[in-house]
Amino acid sequence: MKRYILAFTAALIAPIAFAQQDINWNVTLQTTNSGGDFTPLWLSANKYGLSSLDKYNGYLLAGLNKPLAKTTDKAFDYGYGASVAVGYNFTSTLIIQEAYAEGRWLKGVLTIGSKQWPMELKNNQLSSGSQTLGINARPVPQVRIALPEYLTFAKGWIGLKGHIAYGKTTDDKWQKDFTNKQSKYTEDALYHTKAGYLRIGNVDKYPLSVELGLEHATLFGGTSYRKWENGQLIGIPNSHDLKSFWNAFKGGGSDVGETTYQNVEGDMLGSWVARINYDAPTWNLGIYADHYFEDHSSMFFLDYDGYGQGEEWNVKKDHRYFLYDLKDIMLGGELTLKQGTWIKSVVLEYLYTKYQSGPIYHDHTAGIPDHIGGRDNYYNHSIFTGWQHWGMVMGNPLYLSPLYNTDGSISIKNNRFVAWHGGISGAIITGLDYRMLLTYQKGYGTYGSMYPHPRRNVSWLAEATYHLPKGGWHMTAAFAFDKGGLLGDNYGVQLTVTKTGIIKTKQAR
Repeated sequence: MKRYILAFTAALIAPIAFAQQDINWNVTLQTTNSGGDFTPLWLSANKYGLSSLDKYNGYLLAGLNKPLAKTTDKAFDYGYGASVAVGYNFTSTLIIQEAYAEGRWLKGVLTIGSKQWPMELKNNQLSSGSQTLGINARPVPQVRIALPEYLTFAKGWIGLKGHIAYGKTTDDKWQKDFTNKQSKYTEDALYHTKAGYLRIGNVDKYPLSVELGLEHATLFGGTSYRKWENGQLIGIPNSHDLKSFWNAFKGGGSDVGETTYQNVEGDMLGSWVARINYDAPTWNLGIYADHYFEDHSSMFFLDYDGYGQGEEWNVKKDHRYFLYDLKDIMLGGELTLKQGTWIKSVVLEYLYTKYQSGPIYHDHTAGIPDHIGGRDNYYNHSIFTGWQHWGMVMGNPLYLSPLYNTDGSISIKNNRFVAWHGGISGAIITGLDYRMLLTYQKGYGTYGSMYPHPRRNVSWLAEATYHLPKGGWHMTAAFAFDKGGLLGDNYGVQLTVTKTGIIKTKQAR
C-alpha cells in the first residue's frame, strides 16, 4: 500500500513541478442499487474492476492526468495520471485505480505504474470484451514498453504496433480473505503481457485494410498455496529468476514439481485476433475474430503424437500429429455511421467456447502411446488462481468471474458457453447520448464440473448520459437486469455524476 500512496503523491506533485501543458481532472460519484443476488452483469462488467457485485454499492473517485501529446512534433514528451476511489461494499475500501508516469521518445512509449489500457480491435463501449486483454478487472502495476500507434513501412502499406509489459498483481489480501485460506490462492504473482499487431493496407489512400495480431499473457512466480490430501494448505514457491521472466516471454519452461509431463511455466494464455476494415466516406464496417488459447494444442491446433513404444514410449519417433478443430472463437461485426445521430454504432458478436481442444486429455504412456491434449479449462489453472484480478476475470466477463462464487473458491465455474451479444449507441438529442447492450448466453459449466442441464441467461442494459452545455458536468442513469439460471434474476439502477475540468498551467497559457 505504501508504494501506491507514494506513486499517487508523486503524480499529484508532478503537475506543480514539471507542468508544460493543461492537466485534466475529474471527480465521479456513483451509486448502484439492485434487487436479486448480484448487481446485474452490465452494471458491473468492463469497468476496469471499478465495480462491485454487492446489491448496494457505490464509490467516490478523484483523478487527474496529463496525457501525452497527440502529435509527435517533439521528439520527447511525458505524461502522468492518478485516480483514487473510496468504495462502499467493494472488495476494498481504498482503491488506487491509476497511478502512473510515462514518457515518449519518437513513437515509443515507456509507462510505469497502474493505467487503464483499452481493448484493441474492438469497440470498448459496445463489445462484450476481449478474451485475453480485456477491460473487466483492475489494472495491474507494470513496466510497459509500447508502440501504441502503427509505425508504417512500404509507403504506408504495412504497419506494426504492440507492447511488452511485466508487472505484479495486487490482490494478495483479497485472495486470503475470499478463500479464508481454505482453498487455493497465490501470493506475489508476477504478470506478463505482450501483443503485436500487423496492419496491411494504406488507410490514407484506400478504404480496405486488414489487421492481424497475437495477444499473449502469463502469470508466474510468487507462492502458490494448494490443499493436499491431508487437508492442509501448503505453500510452494514458484520460480521467479531471470530464466522465469524469459520463459514467460517465450512461453517455455515448466512448473515446480513437473517431471515427465511438462507443459510451460506459469499460467500461459492468449488470443489470435484479426479484423477487416472497410472505411467508406459516410460509414465504416469492421469484421473481427478472437480465438482464445490456453496451451499449444489450442494455439497451433496441433499436438505431437508420434511417440515410440516399450522402452521408447517417451521418445519422439515419427512425424505424426493430432489435429484439433477451430471451434472456439469470438466473431464480431461493427458498423459505424459517421454522420449518424440516433444510431452511431452497432456491434454484434458470437462467442463459442465449448470445445477447448475436446473433452479428452491423455498423456502418452508405455501402454498407450497416443497423446491427446484436450480439456483446456479456460481461465483456470492447477497452480495459479487463473486469469483473474481482485475476483474479476481479466478477459471477457461472460466467463463467470470468481466473485460470483459463494463457496470461497477462486475459480471460473462457467467457461464452456455459447453466447450472442449486441450493442447499439447514438444520441437522442444534442448532448444526450445512449447505449444499449443485450446478451444471451447458454452455459455448460466446465469439463471438470458440468452443469446437469445447460443454464441460460439474458442480460440487458439501457444507459443514457447527459452532458451539460457548460461546467463540465456529466450525468448518467442506467437500468439493467439479468434473467435466467446462470446469473440469477437481478435488476438494478446505477446513477453516476461526473465533474471534469482543466488546470491551466503557465506554460500552457
